[in-house]
Amino acid sequence: MEKRVIWIILDSVGIGELPDAKEYGDEGTNTLGNIAKSQGGLDIPNLVSLGIGNIEGAKYLEKCHEPKGAYGKAKEISCGKDTTTGHWEMAGIWSKKPFPTYSEGFPKDIIDSFIEKTGIPGVLGNKPASGTAILEELGEEHIKTRKPIVYTSADSVFQIACHEEVYSVEELYKMCQIAREILQGEHGVARVIARPFIDNVQDSNVKFKRTSNRRDFSLKPSEPNLLTNIIDKGENVVAVGKIEDIFSGSGITEAIHTKDNMDGIDKTLEYMDSVKSGLIFTNLVEFDSVWGHRNDPKGYKEGLEQFDKRLPEIISALREEDVLIINADHGCDPTTEGTDHTREYIPVLIYGKNIKENVDLEILDSFADIGQTIADIFKCKALEVGNSFLDKVRRG
Repeated sequence: MEKRVIWIILDSVGIGELPDAKEYGDEGTNTLGNIAKSQGGLDIPNLVSLGIGNIEGAKYLEKCHEPKGAYGKAKEISCGKDTTTGHWEMAGIWSKKPFPTYSEGFPKDIIDSFIEKTGIPGVLGNKPASGTAILEELGEEHIKTRKPIVYTSADSVFQIACHEEVYSVEELYKMCQIAREILQGEHGVARVIARPFIDNVQDSNVKFKRTSNRRDFSLKPSEPNLLTNIIDKGENVVAVGKIEDIFSGSGITEAIHTKDNMDGIDKTLEYMDSVKSGLIFTNLVEFDSVWGHRNDPKGYKEGLEQFDKRLPEIISALREEDVLIINADHGCDPTTEGTDHTREYIPVLIYGKNIKENVDLEILDSFADIGQTIADIFKCKALEVGNSFLDKVRRG
């Protein structure tokens, strides 16, 4: 019998601070709840019908009397609150040691090695910064000097911003590959990120805008993991969006990058039409990159409502044995002063014709519970961490 799981990650859509949020400076954060509170509610009837407002501790979200899906929230056991840590934990990789971060910028020897091996004339920045703010600050100097802008954040990232008319996208990717080779061992950041940008001809108040040619160059995850186990079972693992980058291509049979959330949904639907069995694994990044990090709760609200309007298309495309799982990977509360990710629970929604209605999963012990459940669905090798909840939600 052909089995499929359609797994959609709403990047950064957290649902309330974790018990250890204080240790990360994230007390009071609640991405979904604070957006709803600040924007006079959220018009997301399809997510509501799956039970998102019924999740324990959900604030300012509409409840459903009889949710047609299973619902709950998961806590993170790994150290960190970034994309890589969250996705890897879902796939059964427990990061007990946090990836290195650089609140004072990167060490001189790292920068010197990067300059030498890339042949660039130097770098600008080398400090934590907002991605849009640092373009306004250093974009013109970058164009004059041809020095790439290097910056980081509270996350474990080495970000390189270049104007596409100064360095081609391919040249920027090559720089990132070189940085990835340098940043290993004690300086093994989770991700090197290419941040190409162009002149902003549509808004005279903002000089530059980032393009959709972003690429992430992650550390290679440990194996085996959920994705490699599914492949070992002879199934497809199709990656939509930045999933391929997050897992550095490990355990993926086919991948496609996307321009934005709507493109990600379009590509997911296309794969649902063409891929008969296996995992279709999608990341919708705009919640995080466009609205979360830029402290834009209004845009975030509109993005959530746009996704909700497309959700019936995804549900209509489900086959008899399909399971739809929707969850996040961390928070990025746009109502807080900071622009970094936030340490939050993630919402978890499960739906399918063979999934019971109105099942409250309460609080899952780890993000890996989701991956362990998917491993259970495919009857592949179990993960080293996580508890399957398939018996709780499966009919019959």
